[in-house]
Amino acid sequence: MRTVGSQRKIRFQHSLRAAFRDALALLFPELCVGCERALVSQEEHLCTHCLYHLPVTGFHLDTDNLAARQLSNRLPLVSVASYLYFSAGSSVQRIVHRIKYQKGFKLAEHLGFLYGMELSKSEAFRSCDLIVPVPLHKKRLRWRGYNQSEYFARGLARALEIEVSTGSLLRTNHSKSQTKSKSRWERFENMHGAFQVTHPARLEGKHIMLVDDVLTSGATIEACCVPLLQVNGIRLSIATLAFTKQ
Repeated sequence: MRTVGSQRKIRFQHSLRAAFRDALALLFPELCVGCERALVSQEEHLCTHCLYHLPVTGFHLDTDNLAARQLSNRLPLVSVASYLYFSAGSSVQRIVHRIKYQKGFKLAEHLGFLYGMELSKSEAFRSCDLIVPVPLHKKRLRWRGYNQSEYFARGLARALEIEVSTGSLLRTNHSKSQTKSKSRWERFENMHGAFQVTHPARLEGKHIMLVDDVLTSGATIEACCVPLLQVNGIRLSIATLAFTKQ
């Protein structure tokens, strides 16, 4: 049983730690990814203003959305949705750059959780059995140190209470960066045969949510879907952090 003296000591230590954290925040404030202003208490990664003004798509509430039209004419999908509109020079571009190139995995997971709360309003996405993030090739994973799509998937999974599977899909070739491919056809050629399913029996009869960071041409998503759709009884839905109009 703690004495009065020990309780006071514990309270003093907690107060000291809080004061130290506050002092650090004053000297080295965490900046908003969107506008680079200092964040205040209770704000995470994005300030309230940037969070409120994110260009959300609302695709999860519209089965005939732009992303669905782009993919569904080539793939038999249950539902397609993206959280944000991506445009050059926007806050979303800064968010994606931080996530992919500046160790922004915590930001990816945070946004995944926020989007997961939105997807919980969609019956199609609530019915998913498993979340599968688009994998990186092992060479790129070693270079970057993390898979941004996996962390986005973790946030989605936490909000939707759905399991994440990181071993069901494997990237088998180390293709050139998609950002350097000039045409849509080059992007598809770049991704041809890039993925394979490792344990198809685990996916049989399940509704899978395939997750990526940015949907641009759809080449990466389609390359993932080709082997996945060969699994018996599988159904696929797509969720991405951002969508780029073509």
